[in-house]
Amino acid sequence: MRIHANDGIDNAAKLRLQEEGFTVTTDHVPQDRLQGYLHTEKVDVLLVRSATKVRKDLIDTCPGLKLIGRGGVGLDNIDVAHAKAKGITVVNTPASSSVSVAELVMAHLFALVRNLHASNRQMPAEGRSRFKELKKAFEKGGELRGRTLGIIGFGRIGQWTARYALGCGMQVIYVDHRATAEAIEMEIGGHTVRVPVKMVSMEELLKRADAISLHVPAQQNGAPVLGAAELALVKPGVVIVNTARGGSVDEDALLAALRDGRVRGAALDVFTNEPEPREDLLHEPKLSLSPHIGAATTEAQGRVGAELAELILHWRDSVQVA
Repeated sequence: MRIHANDGIDNAAKLRLQEEGFTVTTDHVPQDRLQGYLHTEKVDVLLVRSATKVRKDLIDTCPGLKLIGRGGVGLDNIDVAHAKAKGITVVNTPASSSVSVAELVMAHLFALVRNLHASNRQMPAEGRSRFKELKKAFEKGGELRGRTLGIIGFGRIGQWTARYALGCGMQVIYVDHRATAEAIEMEIGGHTVRVPVKMVSMEELLKRADAISLHVPAQQNGAPVLGAAELALVKPGVVIVNTARGGSVDEDALLAALRDGRVRGAALDVFTNEPEPREDLLHEPKLSLSPHIGAATTEAQGRVGAELAELILHWRDSVQVA
């Protein structure tokens, strides 16, 4: 069988699949040429991350596809129902990148409360000529300990974010339509402890949280989770981090809330118009920015590759048995 990993795959996973008899290719094929490539090369298994889209037209023109694998959490870039209707198996790796995303959330939170995002922009240009002025401007940062983190979406990533926040001495409240956890298990010094967390209403979270982190899938109606109405309710001085999906926070409403001071600062790892974010977002001084790297750590990619390899081997074995 032939596997094509269009957005790449960890080398150890590639070698394992090759040892199991698969032919594995990893060169990226542009989206507009992917249909022809998959058809010509008779690809059985297509692996993607967030960059490659697997829509109805691609599925329909590639009848040889038997499995589509997404290295990551969501399946927004795959027409899952249509693929399954065609008899194609669809898998993903929801557990592999949770730690990496949670750590990026904390990195952005620390940057926001200590003004590191702003000082890192200004120091290269003004550090020599205005050192004392910059020191005065950025010396009134805050601490995360003792503050309340509101997590919107309490799945694997949300719960890992809670662990890190609790470890920093924060309190955690959350909103979720399905999860009802009353405590989070944490391993500290070789010991497992349970730390209470509290589920609240969205309105209470917005009004109480000193920081908000979003961990939700794309909404079916395309509406933002935090729009103008929700941002009007937030605690003044809140900081917001979005590592979930572009559009989970209304970008126009966020800019307005940043500029009127209700939101102190925000971090965006995802954007509505990826891979070409809006110019005004890129130049907004109250934003801490990263280019959709939440799951992109060496460790996470190793876990993603290993999980995909396991899923593919399990699928192959089940097909052979059948």
